[in-house]
Amino acid sequence: MTTYSNTRTASGMHTGFFGSLVSIVANWNDARVTRNALSRLSDRELDDIGLCRGDIEEMSRR
Repeated sequence: MTTYSNTRTASGMHTGFFGSLVSIVANWNDARVTRNALSRLSDRELDDIGLCRGDIEEMSRR
């Protein structure tokens, strides 16, 4: 079974342009990691959690 934990905390947040850029890159990376993790699951495992292959892209954007 694969698990994923997010250890980011709000205390390390930056402000301004640099902070926005860091936030955009962090969100993109989180979506990439989620998409990759879901893509590695079998169709049966996806069905067990109520998803299908077509849902992976949408789930990674949340």
